[in-house]
Amino acid sequence: MTRHDLLLVGYVAAGGALGSATRYLLGTAIQERTTTSFPVGTLVINVSGSLLLGFVARYAFGAATVSPEIRVFLTTGFCGGYTTFSAFSYETVRLFEEGDHGRALLYVALSVVLSIVGMWLGFSLARALLGTREVV
Repeated sequence: MTRHDLLLVGYVAAGGALGSATRYLLGTAIQERTTTSFPVGTLVINVSGSLLLGFVARYAFGAATVSPEIRVFLTTGFCGGYTTFSAFSYETVRLFEEGDHGRALLYVALSVVLSIVGMWLGFSLARALLGTREVV
């Protein structure tokens, strides 16, 4: 790994920390102001993150004035910390734009189904582990 690669990792980490903190603060503030158990905060974060990454990626990769460091800070860093759903949305739209509709639909289906299965398995494993421990 080169010195420049390490520098880029630092930009990703800084952007990710800022994005994660923003997600927590904004998502919590939104959810606390609703009267429903529907995850409005998460929905707003996912949609706004997708909008932001769409704009930033298209602009940053199209403008020669945006440095590679700022690009990774904003895209992989901030947007990735803010919501990974934005990366999923970006990759799906890119596949559609490239005319690869079948792979785009497969990616959406696999991402949703396998992520839900993964979550269910994680819950099951944790439940099994908790079941073997004595509650104090």
